[in-house]
Amino acid sequence: MNDRNFEINKQFFSLRSTLEWLKREKYLIETDKEVDPDLEITGLQKHMDGGPPILFNNVKGKPHARAVTNMFSSMEIIDKMFNFENPKDRTIKLAKALNNPLKPIKISGVEAPCQEHVITDDLDVNKWITAIRHTDLEPELTIGSGIRCVVGDYFEGGSDLGYNRMNFRWGNVGTFQISPGSHMWQVLTKHYHDEQPIPITMCFGVPPACTLLAGAGFDYVILPTGCDEIGVAGAVQGEAIRLVKAKTVDAWALADSEYVLEGHIHPRDKRYETAEAEDQQVQGKTFFHPEWAGYMGKAYKAPTFHVSAITMREPSSRPIIFPLGVHTSDDSNIDTTIREAAIYELCNRLQPGIIQDVHIPYSMTDWGGCIIQVKKRNKIEEGWQRNFLSAILSCSQGMRLAIAVSEDVDIYSMDDIMWCLTTRVNPKTDILNPLPGGRGQTFMPAERMTAGEKSWTASNTLFEGGMGIDATVPYGYEQDFHRPVYPVDKVIPEDFFTDEQIKKAKSFMEGWVLSLAKTGR
Repeated sequence: MNDRNFEINKQFFSLRSTLEWLKREKYLIETDKEVDPDLEITGLQKHMDGGPPILFNNVKGKPHARAVTNMFSSMEIIDKMFNFENPKDRTIKLAKALNNPLKPIKISGVEAPCQEHVITDDLDVNKWITAIRHTDLEPELTIGSGIRCVVGDYFEGGSDLGYNRMNFRWGNVGTFQISPGSHMWQVLTKHYHDEQPIPITMCFGVPPACTLLAGAGFDYVILPTGCDEIGVAGAVQGEAIRLVKAKTVDAWALADSEYVLEGHIHPRDKRYETAEAEDQQVQGKTFFHPEWAGYMGKAYKAPTFHVSAITMREPSSRPIIFPLGVHTSDDSNIDTTIREAAIYELCNRLQPGIIQDVHIPYSMTDWGGCIIQVKKRNKIEEGWQRNFLSAILSCSQGMRLAIAVSEDVDIYSMDDIMWCLTTRVNPKTDILNPLPGGRGQTFMPAERMTAGEKSWTASNTLFEGGMGIDATVPYGYEQDFHRPVYPVDKVIPEDFFTDEQIKKAKSFMEGWVLSLAKTGR
């Protein structure tokens, strides 16, 4: 182990080598049958949501490419990839990585796999990059799996990774949706009136650690403008990420990517994300693809991305696209893993030693909520859990619900959480609403409704206030909230029953019953 608690394992320095490891470990599901990016990829992904990665070796209309989904769908597999012992260990190690970035290294184009093949003439993006359609309600296919790479002056000397959905109806020009308040939004706002557009690369099929950091949106107290997100990704994988200078723009790309789009963001050249929205001349009304909150997304007017080059690994090696389905466990785990660590770090900076763990269940939808576990060591620490809740709701844009529980509660069991809310919360004193009328998330329907009958845009969407719930045991009253523990550690079922009998009994157990049986509570 290095001093950042991550093993140096070159198997995970690229998507390609990671897939080879997954195959050796028998985690990878493969199919050679033709799959259509229009509905079939996401339909199959949803069928196996939460399961192992799926590699499609035969993508309709893309003889040069392969596609993989469910790369981050299983936290069990993620933990094995990065040598995390358990969820709590994962959060604490990632929090340390946030504070100890490994500066990326820059290599030549000759060394960079992503520049083995360079295209500057045939720039119809949809020909090369696999776009997908999630549902029947979407009028068009979308490219949402590209990870932006902003390095240097445009990011105050640091580095930024993040997702931006794109729709290339104009060949080499596509819409580039930027979430209000995000790092890219900050870059866009600063340079909106510049005469020159913003140079950028969009990278596809990147090292897994970079994918995790790309999901770290709206954690900007811990990862502010000027931070080194690529450096943090290097710390997570145990060795520095490799960068390469783009061929046609003054920007850098992740050298071990499968594909790279080089080009410029044109902030003031705004176009509708779908032809339907353009025909109706309306924003925020017509369907686009699903959003992280679990509702259908809407089409907006967005800045444009003008592509000047497409670079990739040698086409004969059939480069791999990771077409990320929105509102899947794949998407949720990418968006929450670093976020859990960032929330942990936020609380620990406010007052060290009290925060024990952080969990964002799938049902809390990425940016929508979190559960924190605290341990009050003395009477003076009573109340810090409320400071934490207020800080989380204020610092994480789009956070609607934050819950604090004590160390005796299993934060990975929603049944245990519901029991805790039912038996420990005084609705008059323990429910907090610290931020009425602030700024929220455009893609939350409840917040978009503030626009009334107007077009729903970032400018007229308000936040009616997140809800913090203090479900902790008040210090000094532990005896009144003491949970009974049955003697499961003092008996061995195998001494009394056959393996078959035990297996049969366990087969009837699920949910909270099973969780409680393991602890005796």
